[in-house]
Amino acid sequence: SGHQPFHLPLGVRLNEAMRHKSLCIRCETCDGFPCLVNAKSDAHTMCVNPALEHPNVTLVTDAKVTKLETDASGRTVTQVVVERDGQEERYAGDIVVVSAGAVNSAVLLLNSANDKHPHGLANSSGVVGRHYMAHHNTAFLALSGVPNETLFQKTLGINDFYYGPEMMPRGSGARSHNDWGYPMGHIQMLGKSTRDLLAAEAPVPAPGFTFDWMAKHAIDFWLTTEDLPHPDNRVTVNRQGQITLDYQVTNGEAHKRLVGKLKEILHKIHCTDKVCYCDKHIFPRKLFLDRLIPLAGVAHQCGTVRFGHDPASSALDANCKAHDLDNLYVVDSSFFVSSSAVNPALTIMANALRVGDHLLERLGASSAMPVQMGAHDHGAGSSMQSPM
Repeated sequence: SGHQPFHLPLGVRLNEAMRHKSLCIRCETCDGFPCLVNAKSDAHTMCVNPALEHPNVTLVTDAKVTKLETDASGRTVTQVVVERDGQEERYAGDIVVVSAGAVNSAVLLLNSANDKHPHGLANSSGVVGRHYMAHHNTAFLALSGVPNETLFQKTLGINDFYYGPEMMPRGSGARSHNDWGYPMGHIQMLGKSTRDLLAAEAPVPAPGFTFDWMAKHAIDFWLTTEDLPHPDNRVTVNRQGQITLDYQVTNGEAHKRLVGKLKEILHKIHCTDKVCYCDKHIFPRKLFLDRLIPLAGVAHQCGTVRFGHDPASSALDANCKAHDLDNLYVVDSSFFVSSSAVNPALTIMANALRVGDHLLERLGASSAMPVQMGAHDHGAGSSMQSPM
């Protein structure tokens, strides 16, 4: 049977039925750029701006939280120390939520070490900063002699290689095309390349072509393979505040095979343009260019303040509250115990909403459903993965 593509969840505020009422104007700079007409369902549009309409919400900008201080018992965060415009400011609250990303959340906790927490806040287990994950990601271009006139092509994905051949979900009706034996990952379309984007990413164009020609004739893909947690892949910070990220590839073979699978699929597609016959006259074979995203590409960072049931092997409990403190929560991608092979954004959002309900209940503002944890997991919520 053939492959089984699916529509990507985009969150674009596009009204196809009544274009004149659509916030989205179908421009060519959607993927990878902020939306100047607020047509993306991003955090700025859907969360920050609506929250600022409430009188009890304040957004402090140009500020850096440098340390969290606790009371003498070490169980309660009492002060949030902030550096702003060269001056120190202090804030306090009944609940303190850290959400600075997997790298900087870990750094803040490590920088907040004191007599009660000599290795950093929430770090009696020693896991804070460890188990860093960020996915194995590759940007992939398939070049053709026929121009690709699509403005927005980030619409489809393929998960036929997401599971091993014996790992397909029961009752899904789906068939794995993975003949290797281990999960390889996720393939999806990427936003359309432009000349300037290609020029910024590559020192020279492909031999015989210009960046402009490549952008107009490329079909763009993004490939993601799960990054496996390892305790030595970690974030550390020294006394001078210098952050170090130590990392070794954990699942490289799976990613190489995933890239090979995409090439195999595309090689089987024959040009049917009777005017161009691009696969015969422009170049003798299809041309593929791929670039593995380097360590500096931390967009999918996760895992450095993992949650779990056992305080000896995790920093947070099932509700993302620090085991070692009573009023400190970490609600970003840091809590992940595994990274799956898809963009972590939806899982981050879902967990934030879940923890938000817990906090409302704790503060007496709402009655939330209790958290249900599976008995088979290695760490709390290890089965929580977004579909995309």
